[in-house]
Amino acid sequence: MSIRNTAARVAGVGLAATAAIGLFSTGAANADTFVPLPGGAITKTLSDGTVVTVRMVGESANINPSMGSTPLHRNAWVSGSAQVDISGNNSTVGGKIYPGYVVGCQVNVSGGGASGGAEAGADWGASSIGSAKGNVGGNLTLGPGQSKAFYILDLEEADDYGNESHNARNKFKGSSGSVTWADETIGLNGCAGYAQARSFVIVKVETDNVISDVTLWGQPFSLG
Repeated sequence: MSIRNTAARVAGVGLAATAAIGLFSTGAANADTFVPLPGGAITKTLSDGTVVTVRMVGESANINPSMGSTPLHRNAWVSGSAQVDISGNNSTVGGKIYPGYVVGCQVNVSGGGASGGAEAGADWGASSIGSAKGNVGGNLTLGPGQSKAFYILDLEEADDYGNESHNARNKFKGSSGSVTWADETIGLNGCAGYAQARSFVIVKVETDNVISDVTLWGQPFSLG
């Protein structure tokens, strides 16, 4: 993984996922399946004229339908790059990038069919996943109708008192920043139904006059 403007440690993200729209039927393939994903872009003009553009490029998933040789186990390795550009009146303000994935078991993560999120009560179809207080890393066990969001980054930093703290964002200064990850793990256990995952990138920008979030969603993909 490479991160511009920040020294970071990435916790191998264990995302447990199962979801609503299965693109592959469980057990349909025993070999890994490479899935290229289209990425995307979103541009938002803040009320003070600051323009924030968020892009996802080079996104893909390599899916193994059953690491445990049963329909209850899935594994995927995901890659991508989140890129941010800021222009306008506050083009050097900088910001914070929170990349992650949401996963669900027999839950549609492509829209409003899932509750929960980075914070309980958020909607996967909403324009934001809430203030970034989600989980980082770890394998997940999910049952039907359950879903959860995970963040990719686990950055070790000293807090105001010199103690170790952990953050799920890359903080950058200036007009651009990025986060790139390769072969981060999504691990799922216990879901007997279809499973789905979806990337997201939250960018937080604070100018002299505006505090705003911009959220870019990736295309949902099946875990089997």
